[in-house]
Amino acid sequence: MSGPLIGITTRTTTIMGQVVASRAQSSPESYVKAVSRAGGRVVLLPACLPPEEAVSIAERLDGLLLSGGPDVNPLFYGAEPGRGLGNLDLPRDRAEIALARAAADRSLPLLGICRGLQVMNVARGGTLVQDLPFAGREVLHDVLVWSDGPGHTVEIRPDSLLARTVGATRIAVNSSHHQAADRVGDGLVVSATAADGTVEALEAPDLRFFLGVQWHPERSIEWAADAVALFSAFVKACRP
Repeated sequence: MSGPLIGITTRTTTIMGQVVASRAQSSPESYVKAVSRAGGRVVLLPACLPPEEAVSIAERLDGLLLSGGPDVNPLFYGAEPGRGLGNLDLPRDRAEIALARAAADRSLPLLGICRGLQVMNVARGGTLVQDLPFAGREVLHDVLVWSDGPGHTVEIRPDSLLARTVGATRIAVNSSHHQAADRVGDGLVVSATAADGTVEALEAPDLRFFLGVQWHPERSIEWAADAVALFSAFVKACRP
């Protein structure tokens, strides 16, 4: 039996040539390997797609993974750019917000990773903390040197989809982000937090599988059983 077809969003990068620079679409192979290892088939979704075209493609998918990347433009959640805001990608914001809304409308299984969680929240009317250090959060979340290993722990709500999926209420996760969900969007609930109260996971209890995590389980697939369990549950939910 062939596995479910799962779309993974890509990021825009700049390639410097001998004469001019050009923009390209790319994805870390860790996302592809994690989904494939769990039994899914992968198609990459260009970040530069018009929202309506991205949604049309998503209608043919069995699942959607919103990957990590740059900050979400605060204008999409009614805020002005603040201190600490990083790089932005307007076309990607538009496409991914449309994809998250379409996934919710048709109950398409969705897994959001890092930026993906933030997009899910904004798509449902939520807001973001633009820079955690400036907001005074005590836990070090942008632990780039430890991005593939555990950086801090998260507490998981016992009655959540996430807890049932990973089989635990406290796990150690990697961490490489400086933004996070602030006001939670409609229909979403917080299912995990860091010691300083930072939102580490969001989910929609009324949907089949609509879950976002702030860490990068695709990077820890070789050493963290919870990461393996998360991708296995996601791909299983995507099966027709």
